[in-house]
Amino acid sequence: MNRKLDVGGTLSQIFSIYGQQAGVLLPLAFGLYLLVAIISGLFAGNFLLGLVAFGVGVVAATLYQGMVVSLVRDVQDGRRDSSVGQLIEETWPVVLPLIGAGILAGIGIAIGLVILVVPGLILLTIWSVIAPVIVVERSGAINAFGRSRALVKHNGWQVFGVILVVFLITVIASIVLGLIGAAISDTFFVRALFSLIASTLTAPIGALAASTIYFNLIALRGAAGAETAPASDAPLPPSPA
Repeated sequence: MNRKLDVGGTLSQIFSIYGQQAGVLLPLAFGLYLLVAIISGLFAGNFLLGLVAFGVGVVAATLYQGMVVSLVRDVQDGRRDSSVGQLIEETWPVVLPLIGAGILAGIGIAIGLVILVVPGLILLTIWSVIAPVIVVERSGAINAFGRSRALVKHNGWQVFGVILVVFLITVIASIVLGLIGAAISDTFFVRALFSLIASTLTAPIGALAASTIYFNLIALRGAAGAETAPASDAPLPPSPA
């Protein structure tokens, strides 16, 4: 019988690591999303340039997720002193696969959501650990899609449950911060500032979710280590008791 991902336990891990590593997670998120906010502000009002800004946002989110994977791996190994510079250095060798996978996944999920919604949610679930696969297993962008699907297999509802809770928390936090900003002033600067604050505070939640789900799925499947795990689409054999 297949062991299932513990949704409550996974969520608890996500927020525990967030609290422990906020000093690294938040400055990293702020730096990336400040760049996104500046580009979005400069390109506002132009549809084509707006698409470019959206693409920059997707790339920033993917890069951030990749950096957070390295941090969670260190936490798993008992090392909790990762700096922002170290995370960037560890992620740099796989920057191009991360960007490529992030763009492809973003396009696929967006099309699925626009067409029938459900296909988009399915893709969002089965591709949820692409970034951790690329960073930890040094997988190519294309192979990471199949590997992610293989890991999520048999735990789709549990993974979707974590994603759904994280999404709701992120949306609620963003709405609350947006309302606070609007109450202070409705100027573009204030709205952009509170949007940046919202992105900074919520980005670690989604990135930690992907990383934590990945390592928990690896543990459930009894893999000896993510670096040596096969990239096949078949489920891994359970470890001996």
